Amino acid sequence: MITIMRKHHKVLMIVITALVCISFSWYWNKTDFSQLGNGTVGKIYDRSVSQVEFQRNARLLRLSSQLGMNDLIQHLAAGAQTETQAFENFSWNLMVLRHEAEQLGIQPTTAEIADAVKALPAFGGEKGFDLARYTDFVDRALAPMGFSEAQIEELAADQIALERVKKILSAGVSVPESEMRKDFEKAYARMDVSVVRFRPEDFAKDAQVEDTEIAKYFESHKAQLKTDEKRKVKLVQFGLTDEQKKLKGKERIDVLQKLADKANDFTDALQVKGADFDQVAAKFQLTPKETGDFSMASPDPQLTGTPQLAPAAFALSKESPNSDAIQTPDGFEIEHLMNVEPARPRTLAEAQPEIMKALKEQRVQQIVAQKATEIAHKLQDELKDGKPLAEAATQAGVKLEKLPAFALVDEPPGATPAPEPKPKNEAPDMPSIKQTASSLSPGGVSDYVSAPDGGFIAVLEKREALTAAQFDAARPALESRALLNQNQVVFYEWLRERRRAAGVEETKPQTAPG
Repeated sequence: MITIMRKHHKVLMIVITALVCISFSWYWNKTDFSQLGNGTVGKIYDRSVSQVEFQRNARLLRLSSQLGMNDLIQHLAAGAQTETQAFENFSWNLMVLRHEAEQLGIQPTTAEIADAVKALPAFGGEKGFDLARYTDFVDRALAPMGFSEAQIEELAADQIALERVKKILSAGVSVPESEMRKDFEKAYARMDVSVVRFRPEDFAKDAQVEDTEIAKYFESHKAQLKTDEKRKVKLVQFGLTDEQKKLKGKERIDVLQKLADKANDFTDALQVKGADFDQVAAKFQLTPKETGDFSMASPDPQLTGTPQLAPAAFALSKESPNSDAIQTPDGFEIEHLMNVEPARPRTLAEAQPEIMKALKEQRVQQIVAQKATEIAHKLQDELKDGKPLAEAATQAGVKLEKLPAFALVDEPPGATPAPEPKPKNEAPDMPSIKQTASSLSPGGVSDYVSAPDGGFIAVLEKREALTAAQFDAARPALESRALLNQNQVVFYEWLRERRRAAGVEETKPQTAPG
């Protein structure tokens, strides 16, 4: 691993993307928990919950992520769309789980906890539990979070408690066969479907926007109608030579480490009181490059090769004008803030093109939705009167597009032999069409469905009748999946009810994603 050790114990972690793969969707190292105070964040079971307790739970969330405990995270961070929501959900739900496990008499033994620890993904090797990995993790990962091996065991006990609670809740869960058959046909029966597509450009000429509407929009949105803040920076680069770029593995890492050391020396030199960026660059025999003025939305071309460069530039300030070393694909770059052009309110003339575009798009969407709804109702009425689909479409004044037969899911579970996967070149709206058609009965007409490039109405002409043999072949997998889904629903409903019974009174924790 390449590291740059900064003075005053500041560490910059450098990740070699060719060698390191991040497997979880959140980066559990962004929230600045040093901002937490000693106040309370809410109440549970008639007691106050302190910021300190919440902080500890957040660190447990990070630890569970590093241990690969995705099931625990999934169930206790249920419904979270952001890191902050995950932190909050996990913290409250962990307290609820522990309380309810105690009430249910769930107390994992020492041997059970030890087995659960050995089974954690973070410690798995070719032959199962890898003691060396465990030891390395304990030495490397726990201390920075203020934890010891006891917290690994703590989370292992939580995982056991979660599994036992789920098992208790699933005891009365079953899926009726009629429901499985219905879902089976809905998912796997091939359908004959026709669609009427609506494209915005076909209605653009009818979408007129008056000057008075633009002025009214401008007056009501002045706070949002600002120019983008712009910045200008200098950069110095510590990069691989053309020959070094061809290196692989350890040889490449060794060269990058030397560059990292030089970049570290450069940033250290910038820390000296009164240090001048250009003079330090000259001392290191480097020629700084200058960008033009750029916004976050439109970075300078010199920054586009590395996604971190533009955000790093916007993190600089007059008081802290120099960045840390930022890794690029072939080295490191350090930025120096030259100029800031603050955002300012736009004039009506400056904002008018954007307002015109927004209002016109909105008007087109309204026209399309209204027209499509009228056509859908007309098609429904004509088909109810017993007219063939082609005649109903003619009466409604639309042209139907017949799609090749498809199923919502291409291949039923248990089907043999499994077909070779076919390359797909579907239209962008096909997943939405499939989902919409699967909910219709034969002869049914959908409501208007908006899509990224317009919208559509779907008509289900016919659905294939699946045989009992096909259902029997797929049944084990269907039942397993249905029970898993039902068990999850039951658990989430139980958790929500238990939170309510716990009297959770939340206030927003003082955390800030960083």
